[in-house]
Amino acid sequence: MTQTLPRETVRVDLGERSYDIVIGPGLITQAGSEIAARKPGVRCAVVTDRNVAAAHLDALLESLAASGVEAAPLVLEPGEKTKRFDELIKVCDHVLGARLERGDAVLALGGGVIGDLSGFAAGIVRRGMGFIQVPTSLLAQVDSSVGGKTGINSSHGKNLIGVFHQPDLVLADTDVLDTLPIREFRAGYAEVAKYGLIDRPDFFAWLEKNWRDVFSGGPARIQAIATSCQAKAEVVAADERETGARALLNLGHTFGHALEAATDYDGRRLVHGEGVAIGMVLAHEFSARMNLASPDDAARVSHHLKEVGLPTRISDIEGELPATDILMKHIGQDKKVRRGALTFILTRGIGQSFVADDVPADEVFRFLEDKRAS
Repeated sequence: MTQTLPRETVRVDLGERSYDIVIGPGLITQAGSEIAARKPGVRCAVVTDRNVAAAHLDALLESLAASGVEAAPLVLEPGEKTKRFDELIKVCDHVLGARLERGDAVLALGGGVIGDLSGFAAGIVRRGMGFIQVPTSLLAQVDSSVGGKTGINSSHGKNLIGVFHQPDLVLADTDVLDTLPIREFRAGYAEVAKYGLIDRPDFFAWLEKNWRDVFSGGPARIQAIATSCQAKAEVVAADERETGARALLNLGHTFGHALEAATDYDGRRLVHGEGVAIGMVLAHEFSARMNLASPDDAARVSHHLKEVGLPTRISDIEGELPATDILMKHIGQDKKVRRGALTFILTRGIGQSFVADDVPADEVFRFLEDKRAS
């Protein structure tokens, strides 16, 4: 399979800071040559977590060494709770202790947690170092590794502390996705579906027909990842720092982040992609409630996400959730809120999402109350 499947390369066009997203099989074992060709003489601090290290770190380090890329690995604990200040300090101290310079790089080998944390460190150590992403989850390959958003969580909410710091290169090895637990793959698929729901209705229809092939691997998986990355690359190139159209990438996230915060980021109860799946259904249902879209569209979204095995209702979350007014407080802390006004990504139909400013808080409260009871 590794020899026959083609690679895809997506370019993120940001002028002098443009970079490639290379997508295909076997890229971890070829990472050294890919990096050395683009950044001759670079040294890397390789940041990963314990689970990913057991599966892929040796292969990556062997590839780097074969191409003369010096590497200093750091292995952290897995999970969302690693995105916090003391772990950020640990990464920064590791980079400085390895005597890496501004022209060197922090290499993130892992999912979104490792990528967000490592990118934040790369953005602040020596006032900005090189950054390379080797995402090992589907969610990271199609979303968090692309676009330069980095950060950590706060007790006040998710991803509230961080910087924009673009990578120099993204290597998305599709082979590693075969080692993912099915729950993690499904969670990443929610972000794939998101790109169709934002403004690519034909892509969403393609996913409805071909999602089983995406799950099983092969050309359909590469096509789905490349299409997702191309969609995000175009938005990032047009609105790098999320002052306008890039906000559309947050479809489902305002609801989803609030639900994650309500579970105290407990991955046993809810992982990010699952929160996004529920959030996207809620966004379509709320749009229908506000007479912006047909209820049939919300039902179609819910049906597809449920078909692939994702949660689609608040009641699908295991355990008790705090009261609705607490959920509203989490929504009020979301980064999409501006000067206290609630901002949501709503929709006029499949692939017709838009930014809705000043959404009435009382309408959202009543909607969530009803949804919790259903």
